[in-house]
Amino acid sequence: MKRAIIAPAPLSATALAELKQWLGINTTREDALLTSLLSSSLDMFESYTGIRPVQALVEEIWPVHAALSNTGWQELSCRPVDAISSLEAIAASGARTFLPTDAYAIDLDADGVGRFRVTDPGDGTRVAVRFTAGLATRWDNLPDAIRQGAIRLATHHHRTRDDGAASTAPPAAVVALWHPWRRMRLA
Repeated sequence: MKRAIIAPAPLSATALAELKQWLGINTTREDALLTSLLSSSLDMFESYTGIRPVQALVEEIWPVHAALSNTGWQELSCRPVDAISSLEAIAASGARTFLPTDAYAIDLDADGVGRFRVTDPGDGTRVAVRFTAGLATRWDNLPDAIRQGAIRLATHHHRTRDDGAASTAPPAAVVALWHPWRRMRLA
């Protein structure tokens, strides 16, 4: 499975202002760097918890044999899924064709897990699934612990950016803020 963010949600000016206030920065000289650090912090939140913080349009590409195996149901890796908008068959040549609604089934559960099942991929060797996923529609709607953790992590990376010996692990305060959001799965 291959995943791509098709349309990321832009960070609001509020997010940048909160980070700049935390760092005590009054100029606009480092705005691009700070925005990048905040975006990276939110990506790290997703990696740590399995939850996409701010809504985005996402695409996952699955091999057809995986989509047709076992019961045929495949779970999307990104959570929480708000809506699955389309499924496309991808031929060996790379050409894409929208699948008709009777060629697949979709399922969204209360925990935000999105699933799909392909019953007729046509001549496709892969299937592209487009969907919207994210906990909040924008930065301002995120829970305080997630926002505070992202700001602290961005601050940590900003302050240690020139230190070659800096730890790559997030600070304990960030882990403590994000830990309640972490999903554990038993195999």
